[in-house]
Amino acid sequence: MIALCNSSFWVSAQTQRTLLAHRGLAQTYPATGLTATTCTAARIFPPEHTFIENTLPSMRAAFAAGADIVELDVHPTTDGQFAVFHDWTLECRTDGQGVTRERSLADLKKLDVGHGYTADGGKTFPLRGTGIGLLPSLAEVLNAFPDKRFLIHIKSNDADEGRRLAERLTSLPHQQSQRLMIYGGAQPVAVARDMLDIPTMSGSTLERCLIRYVLLGWSGYMPSDCERSVLLVPVNYAPWLWGWPNRFLNRMNDHGSTVFIVGRNDGEDFSSGIDRPEDLSLLPSGYAGGIWTNRIDRIAPMLPNR
Repeated sequence: MIALCNSSFWVSAQTQRTLLAHRGLAQTYPATGLTATTCTAARIFPPEHTFIENTLPSMRAAFAAGADIVELDVHPTTDGQFAVFHDWTLECRTDGQGVTRERSLADLKKLDVGHGYTADGGKTFPLRGTGIGLLPSLAEVLNAFPDKRFLIHIKSNDADEGRRLAERLTSLPHQQSQRLMIYGGAQPVAVARDMLDIPTMSGSTLERCLIRYVLLGWSGYMPSDCERSVLLVPVNYAPWLWGWPNRFLNRMNDHGSTVFIVGRNDGEDFSSGIDRPEDLSLLPSGYAGGIWTNRIDRIAPMLPNR
């Protein structure tokens, strides 16, 4: 009876497949051996395009390539704005120095966000000089793409940052704010969740959701951490989820949550995505949930009906 109630046979997913482009159309790098301080710009693969992550051209190219959602990173600035930039500090990717959130937006816009990218150990820097002035504010992104969906990554664990971000998003038209999702540090995400009616996720809520669902989901129990959430599910963990794939997707959809399959979790971080044909082959036939990818330009053309 338990197996029957959690089977996906003859169950169609209520959701539609969605492609999430991590940081837009960006330069990629080996996901092995990363630490919290690894400068990923210093280890990119030889560039196949000239787009730089977290910039308006990168986002525009990602949507044009087939992305339904773009993930971006934000930091508060000293002049009350939110800068769209990945790193906590500036030295890795730019020609600047110091902590990102300790600079004004005007100062950050003077930097070259393509300065530090190299694929040959620093012999050449193919994007140097091309990223001057390309660092956008969150306001600029939302103004440029008012009808698009975004997953906003809060890079800190500062509760006040969550409050400030939520206040900014509440000023948007309701229809636009409902296209947004937030994830990041537990404290700012908790504050933003209390102030906004949109899906959110922190590492702790994701862990609690998946562990409790694996333990009790067979009974139909839905952990509160799985409600109105963003769920990043490693592709090698997914088959252990009760009702995978369609019944699980439907249950989460019914509770206001959005599911994204990410790459295998073998101790690496969630920068690993569904980026290769062999990654796609791990998904169930007809999979209708979200897909997190670092290579929207490669993955979107491989999917039917795109």
